[in-house]
Amino acid sequence: MAASGVAAPTRTEVLQLYRSLLRVARQFCDYNIREYTKRRTIDAFRDNKNLTDPSQLSAAFSDGKAQLEVAKRQALVYSLYAPKVKSIMDIKPS
Repeated sequence: MAASGVAAPTRTEVLQLYRSLLRVARQFCDYNIREYTKRRTIDAFRDNKNLTDPSQLSAAFSDGKAQLEVAKRQALVYSLYAPKVKSIMDIKPS
C-alpha cells in the first residue's frame, strides 16, 4: 500500500486490462465501432503511460475497468441488433 492508502495496480493488471479492452473491441460487429473502440483504448493507455502517482494510477485503472464493463455491455447489445449484411470494410478481397 502506498502512503495515501491507495494501492496502485501492478503492471500485470494494467496489461491484462489493456488486452481485455482490445479483445472486447474485436467483438463489435460494426467496423466503425470496432475501430473506434480499439483506437480509444490505445490512445487512453498512451496518454496515461507516464503516470507515476499511485492515486492517479488507481483512478485511471478504475476508469479503465468501468470502460471495460461498458464495452462488454455495448458489444452484447450491438450483437443483438447486428445488420445482416457485412460492411464493405469487413469483406475480404479474394
